[in-house]
Amino acid sequence: MKEGDEKLAANKRNAMAFYDLMFNQCKPVEAVAAYVGDVYIQHNPEVANGKQAFIDYFTQMAAEFPGKRVEFKRAIAEDNYVVLQCHQTWPGLPDYAGIDIFLFDESGKIVEHWDVLQIVPDKLAHGNTMF
Repeated sequence: MKEGDEKLAANKRNAMAFYDLMFNQCKPVEAVAAYVGDVYIQHNPEVANGKQAFIDYFTQMAAEFPGKRVEFKRAIAEDNYVVLQCHQTWPGLPDYAGIDIFLFDESGKIVEHWDVLQIVPDKLAHGNTMF
């Protein structure tokens, strides 16, 4: 595997490991310590910038929604970006289809995040799935 290919593969693994640790395992402190760089810029309108804001938000989500889960459907990497297509399950709420975009710094740490979420409807206008 070429060096650039290994970097892309490592970034995909790290994005999924980060997401799994903070979301499925409800360990945002550990996720940030292991996978986030010196800064963390957030574009989700409900989460403030910074590592502590991220930790606070996902600590609250873990308390409010025990048993929440994410399943990765696709991981795509280009340059220093990783895009994850995810199926989120929140107890007591509808399921969500999500796209998360992570920017990695040169040392392989996450420094920026964007996401878009859409409720998975009960009925679809086609025979496809959301995934």
